[in-house]
Amino acid sequence: MIIYPAGSRPSGSGPAEYFTGTVRIDPLITAPEPARLRGLTVTFEAGARTAWHTHPLGQTLIVTAGVGLVQREGGPIETIRPGDTIFFEPNEKHWHGASPTVAMTHIALQEELDGSAVTWMEHVTDAQYGAQM
Repeated sequence: MIIYPAGSRPSGSGPAEYFTGTVRIDPLITAPEPARLRGLTVTFEAGARTAWHTHPLGQTLIVTAGVGLVQREGGPIETIRPGDTIFFEPNEKHWHGASPTVAMTHIALQEELDGSAVTWMEHVTDAQYGAQM
């Protein structure tokens, strides 16, 4: 058994290489091998978002606060709210983040495959993000 006391692991900033805007990342789950589960709480300030990306075994998001946006490649931008659960299929190209005017927090759960849980791609442009308006 491993207990991580609340506040014992520091928050981090979402790197500009993978995020647009102000993003805070708080570690939740890093299960030791042979488990593969990884979990984070991610808070996006209004207008902040991820770059396009995929997950080799898929990803589950659980919205805990605010109003957010998600989009899979080729699909419409969808609004997400507290209590919503979103599942992205393995290798489904997508992005997620806050609405333009309201911050959003979600729990992100994904599994590693061969040591990787995510493949990052290009940034979501302001024009792509603004297409939801």
